Amino acid sequence: MSLNANAVRVAITGAAYVAPKGTTAPTDSTTAWPAAATDIGWISDDGITESNSADTSEIKGWQGGQTVRKVVSSSEMTFKFTAIETSKTVLELYHKGAKVVTTSGKSVLAIKSPGPDRRMFGFDVIDGNSHIRIVVPDGEVTETGDITYKGDEALSYEMTVTAYPGPDGTVAIKYSDDPAWGSTPAP
Repeated sequence: MSLNANAVRVAITGAAYVAPKGTTAPTDSTTAWPAAATDIGWISDDGITESNSADTSEIKGWQGGQTVRKVVSSSEMTFKFTAIETSKTVLELYHKGAKVVTTSGKSVLAIKSPGPDRRMFGFDVIDGNSHIRIVVPDGEVTETGDITYKGDEALSYEMTVTAYPGPDGTVAIKYSDDPAWGSTPAP
């Protein structure tokens, strides 16, 4: 057995970004995000959770009733995080379809019934000199958590972004400059 402790990664820090759908994203793990991309700001210490799920249907053989095949009937990739920085960007993501309007230093957020709000999302995950960048070309905030107004906690905006497939079926793209990505453990 070959073990490589140098290939163990920890998501020490990072960032989450949002941009209009169709924005040209970086095609590597370290190039600056385009001007159209906005940093969502502080994320809670829970970080960002990537989830991949698939529903399958079993096909059973008549002879003995054994499973002979599983067919993927649906799949989904999501990214969940909690923004703890209150900003125009965060408020408009959390309250889909709403816009913050500021006049003479006073702001109004008219919350509307949510409608479609598809955008590009990006996530940077950094461990020292090792970078992972995740680009979701077509995503949308599809779930939100509760906001608690409390004297000893930051206002927080829990959001789940669902990644939608592009024409070729790609839901997200990952880039990395991590040497461990290109190595295979010795037998």
